[in-house]
Amino acid sequence: MSNNTNIDVGYVAQLARLDLDEPTRNRLQHDLEAIIGYIDQLNELDVGGIEPTAHAVPLSNVWREDVAGASFERSTMLQNAPAVIDDELIKVPKVLPGEEM
Repeated sequence: MSNNTNIDVGYVAQLARLDLDEPTRNRLQHDLEAIIGYIDQLNELDVGGIEPTAHAVPLSNVWREDVAGASFERSTMLQNAPAVIDDELIKVPKVLPGEEM
């Protein structure tokens, strides 16, 4: 395993505001060095003729035509709402203070 990148686990923990004890820092340092070593192994592979892919199999969506159809009347739709304002708007629970209507 080549250690061409020195990761300061203590500094990263400080940025993440984590309080790590010494044994945990040492274990994480070892784990991160092992991960970087594995990445170094992958970098040794010749992938020049391989086209990059995001998925192992092709993906496709099945789309329907966007055709306008009959819609419901506003009054019918508002009957499903738990509460309405002025017979026009759907009333939802307050999210932020000061939003009374």
